[in-house]
Amino acid sequence: MGILFPVYALIILFIFNSLTHKFCIKMELKQEKQSTVFRVINIMVLVLLVSSYVKVLNVT
Repeated sequence: MGILFPVYALIILFIFNSLTHKFCIKMELKQEKQSTVFRVINIMVLVLLVSSYVKVLNVT
């Protein structure tokens, strides 16, 4: 579990970042706005990953 979950988290972050990048290109956002969008989405995904990790730890 100690190695599996960080690998899963990296894959999830990579997928969300690639989708965010495609969204920013499609919407033609400025560079300043893109960095804000990336920061907000990455923080929200990290919160979800940490909370799911804690939930998995509590179950086992």
